[in-house]
Amino acid sequence: MKLLPLALLAAIALFAQTSPRRAASAKSASTTPPANAPADKWPIVKLSVEGNHRYTADQVLAVAGLKIGQLAGKPEFDAARDRLVACGYFEIVAYQFDPAPNQNGEIGTFQVSEVEPSYPVRFEALGVPTPDLEAFLRTKDPLFSVKALPPTKPVVERYVGWVQEFLASIGSGEKVLARVDPDTKGDLFVVFHPARALPVVAQVSFTGNKAVPLNLLIDSATGVTVGVPYTEDHFRELLNTGVRPLYEARGHLRIVFTNIRTEPAANGVQGLHVFVTVDEGPSYQLAKFEIDGPTPVRPEQLIKAADVPTGGEANFDRVADGLEKMRKALVHAGFMEAAVTSDRSIGDNKKTVDVMVHVQPGPQFVMGKLTITGLDLDGEAEIRRIFGIKEGKPFNPDYPQQFLNSIREQGLFDNLGATKSDTKIDPQDHTVDVTLTFGAAAPATKGGRGGRGRGRGF
Repeated sequence: MKLLPLALLAAIALFAQTSPRRAASAKSASTTPPANAPADKWPIVKLSVEGNHRYTADQVLAVAGLKIGQLAGKPEFDAARDRLVACGYFEIVAYQFDPAPNQNGEIGTFQVSEVEPSYPVRFEALGVPTPDLEAFLRTKDPLFSVKALPPTKPVVERYVGWVQEFLASIGSGEKVLARVDPDTKGDLFVVFHPARALPVVAQVSFTGNKAVPLNLLIDSATGVTVGVPYTEDHFRELLNTGVRPLYEARGHLRIVFTNIRTEPAANGVQGLHVFVTVDEGPSYQLAKFEIDGPTPVRPEQLIKAADVPTGGEANFDRVADGLEKMRKALVHAGFMEAAVTSDRSIGDNKKTVDVMVHVQPGPQFVMGKLTITGLDLDGEAEIRRIFGIKEGKPFNPDYPQQFLNSIREQGLFDNLGATKSDTKIDPQDHTVDVTLTFGAAAPATKGGRGGRGRGRGF
């Protein structure tokens, strides 16, 4: 057997494949090809897919178009491969087929490499229910998923045509474009939207607010929405990014933007005046702020570093700051790749919220080799003596610069010029080598001697 690879992006030449030779058999009559079947075609008894991660084997095989029981040989597998190539979802497609054990048939396997990256799909301002459009697209493409669409030219052009076909079926002549666009968090989406220019947000007004002053709401909303092309979905997303945190810093965790309407902006201003009605909901108390699961640093030490008080109004600005302080504490203990996340559990009956913190510490990095340049032997020896992290001990990436700042503040060296610290991280051994460089200042007067000093440890 031989593989027949095809690289979409590299125009790799196809390899030839000879058809497997099989001996005739009188057994398994149900899989024996008809007497008039070509000698190089045999019934398919099994099909499988390798290398697929995002799409199921059934989805891939639906595009390939081969069926169990179908008579197939090299031409049929070539055609199936070509269909997978043409769909635009795969960078590489190959196949192999072999005789089935003890059967007059064959087993086919497709090897695929999925296009990377792929992005979630979003539909904006098309004037149709999104679930209806998604259901229509699933009838067109077995591989369709709102979670991942490769932004390749054939895929995007095909989907633009299908979206326009759906709009036309309900009497809309809207023309459609697609773009790859980040959301407010920076995550990329394939966005299908009208080809016409959308009106932009010119002004934002709020009603229903009590906990947050109106001027603060308007300033926050204006900063993220004015000048942005308007669709309600995207506008709500911007409100969640720019306005919701104002409420969550005041314990209002069930804030809802209940109604959004637009009018043309007044006084000759081009764009839309957007009116937002707010239901602030009740204020919640922070009942718990705890670490869930193991952590390499004592939990009470991390909780103390976070400095997030419980028992009062939930302030999620304070919670976010506390999580960052916990992460920094882990970094200072050598866990330079640490991540700290949290989940919230809201108790609507008691109007309380619990925050559970999750620590992913990663590997601990330790001090490696210390190199000192720019000092004489006595000065270097003194720096080595007072440098606070010894080889093999947990490495704090902030310490080298703090140490140099302390040296300057203590005045340990005359005529001390520029200093700097450099680090070299070994990601395999999890060690960090440090180089401290000491420069000499240009002498203002003759005389003076530098390069030697003594000081306390830091």
